[in-house]
Formats: sequence, C-alpha cells, structure tokens
Amino acid sequence: MPNITLSVEDEIIKKVRKIAIDKNTTLTAMIREFLNSVATRDAQEKNKAVRRLRKSFIKLSNDMGRKTWSREDLHER
Repeated sequence: MPNITLSVEDEIIKKVRKIAIDKNTTLTAMIREFLNSVATRDAQEKNKAVRRLRKSFIKLSNDMGRKTWSREDLHER
C-alpha cells in the first residue's frame, strides 16, 4: 500500500488524535476511512448519472422504422 505525506497544522492533528482515541481507532485509520468514503461516494454518483442517462435514452428513443435507403442514396451527387 503506498504512503502519502500530508501537511496539517499541529493543533488539528492533536484534536483528531484525541477523537481517534475516543473512537478506539487511529488517525491513519480515520484518514483511510474518509478517503475510501470519498471514492465510494464518487463511484455511486457516477453510477447514478449513468442510470439516469440510460433511462433518458430509453424514454426519448423512437423507432425509426425499417431502413429504406442505402449509403449510396445518401451520398449521391
């Protein structure tokens, strides 16, 4: 697993470490959980957008009937 380096104010680190201790976890675990939730939320939003697009394609598509033309007809000069 790759490591990352963050610059965070000392006071913030102290506060979050106390919160981590209260939750019986570590600062690293809290950051990992947060980043995982951001990635999961993003994937869910993308999937939701794809589902909406598919619904709109189904709703807005029309049957154009049988093809009665040829490529040559379209490009006739």
